[in-house]
Amino acid sequence: MRRMAYNDLRSAVKLHDEVAMNTISSLFFNDTGAMQTSSNALKNKVLPFDRAIHEWYRFVLSFPPHLVREYMQRFSIAPGHVVLDPFCGTGTTLVECKKHAIAAVGLEPSPMAFLASRVKTSWNCSPDALWAVAEVIAREAERSFRQEGLYDDIDQPLFEDRANVEDSGVRMSLSNDKMALLLKDSISPLPLHKALVLSDLINGQPDGLLRDYCRLALAKSLVADIGNLHFGPEVGIGRPKKDAPVVRSWLGHIRLMVDDLNAAKADASTNVYQGDARDPSRFLQPCSVDFVITSPPYPNEKDYTRTTRLESVMLGLINSRDELRTLKRMLMRSNTRNVYKGDEDGKWVRDHHEIQSIMQQIEQRRVDLGKTSGFERMYARVTELYFGGMMRHLAELRPILRPGAQLAYVVGDQASFLRVMIRTGSILADLAERLGFQAQRIDLFRTRLATATQQQLREEVVVLRWPGEKCNG
Repeated sequence: MRRMAYNDLRSAVKLHDEVAMNTISSLFFNDTGAMQTSSNALKNKVLPFDRAIHEWYRFVLSFPPHLVREYMQRFSIAPGHVVLDPFCGTGTTLVECKKHAIAAVGLEPSPMAFLASRVKTSWNCSPDALWAVAEVIAREAERSFRQEGLYDDIDQPLFEDRANVEDSGVRMSLSNDKMALLLKDSISPLPLHKALVLSDLINGQPDGLLRDYCRLALAKSLVADIGNLHFGPEVGIGRPKKDAPVVRSWLGHIRLMVDDLNAAKADASTNVYQGDARDPSRFLQPCSVDFVITSPPYPNEKDYTRTTRLESVMLGLINSRDELRTLKRMLMRSNTRNVYKGDEDGKWVRDHHEIQSIMQQIEQRRVDLGKTSGFERMYARVTELYFGGMMRHLAELRPILRPGAQLAYVVGDQASFLRVMIRTGSILADLAERLGFQAQRIDLFRTRLATATQQQLREEVVVLRWPGEKCNG
């Protein structure tokens, strides 16, 4: 299968193409229907024939399209159904549904991820118009650089011959408040200047959809080529780039978008809302959802806003610490950097013995190790707030589900809080059952190595069913 040509694979994989789907299924499921534990690296990768549209911009911790497709097949999802992803991130579930003409709805509080999901599911953009606008912007950016004695590409200008113009030394930059939001040294001065010139030209385009496509391509370029970030999967700072081909990188990502739009054929309704998964009824009608396929955050010390901070600030999606704080309040409480004094989600699980026991273990481990930092003191509380928030989410989800709705939650075990093991999947299944859901099974998707403990942690798919005989609410 891996030796098949890219185009053959891409055209072969259709949701209801039994031969193609069975071939892919054999990579991930054994004869009993349980997920295989081998090929962990392959399981979490975007396969070559899945890259179209998905790769316009992806969150580093996103789950792969083929996993969504497996549960679309296992649930027998077909056109006419409605799929919800309440933690839609950069739109993996939504895009995969749209590729197969299935209506989907997504909720996402992060403005960067929301922009990505919205653009990646808006296929009514004219490829020719997008390329024409991009070429105009690229030429204007190159002309602006030349007037300053700069070039986008040190080796070869995009459109014009080199001229003997001295570097003016004048550089655009972000305000001090915005620079303070970035990871230190996440972008060097000259690439920052060039990216801001390009950004200003993009923002001057009057067509909103074309502008958003161009902005998303810039976000991808900032992460992939312009900035100094590296991911492993934690975000960090790599070797500083004194210069970078900003426009050339951006135009390359636009070209990929144009090619994918020309090939896109499936059509289905997709709606994306910028909102909190713990309050889905603000955006969805009662009894409107047939299936849920999603991957919420896990309880760990990953501040998810850091991963997209560079592009969020550069695109003007986050402009101050107050705006960042407002965003964090909309997120599931999964790490100590988005916990606030008035948070009350923990009350949902105050009587849950296992969660309370884990909290006690974490706190006792902290005391035994002599850990006294403010963050470490919050580990136990974060655990309670996380599971309380997930229980609140599931409770608020019930009125919008149709009877017999099936749900798949991709979650992972964690030992981030002083190496105390948290079996996220089994606890989530128990919380769901307390709310009237049926926990049908927990499939092992893959295992991953915890570097601190050298343990293999399980990443699982918790499969639930809402058995209601009639719609609530």
